[in-house]
Amino acid sequence: MSLDPGLTAESDEMAAISTGAAAGAVLMRLGSSRYAVDMTDVAEVAMVPEVTRLPGSGPWLLGIANWRGRMLPVLDLRPLLDAPMVPLAGSARLVVVARNDLVVGLVAEAVPGVYDDPLDEVVPPPPTLPVDAARLVTGQVADAHGPIAVLDVAAVLALRDRVDRRRHGG
Repeated sequence: MSLDPGLTAESDEMAAISTGAAAGAVLMRLGSSRYAVDMTDVAEVAMVPEVTRLPGSGPWLLGIANWRGRMLPVLDLRPLLDAPMVPLAGSARLVVVARNDLVVGLVAEAVPGVYDDPLDEVVPPPPTLPVDAARLVTGQVADAHGPIAVLDVAAVLALRDRVDRRRHGG
């Protein structure tokens, strides 16, 4: 796992992302909520690259970007998680997640650091989550700053099944 060379560590916690530590999770901020992505699924945290929009795609599929010579689907989960769609600021980051041969980039309004504890004590998410959000969240953990929803990377990667490939050459 690497940290983009153009990205300066925002804190000592952020620097831990580049060390390859397997326990814990990368924290993403979307709206007023924090989300955790298991460290074992994170390939990289980088600046948000230039994204080419795909005509006819839903609001959660921003488009594709060039990532290390590969076409990388870039997702913005805010519409599915019921988070407000505000313009991305300079603090926005791309969290590249990979599992098996599937790789996607997740746009985060910010990446404030890492959750250092293993994600083995996840409690169920609140029953009030919207349907799309409930499909993407496995549960929640908490730290001194409050609850953190744990993203289900398999469910995020399965979003590819919701894309009409006939319109996008697949």
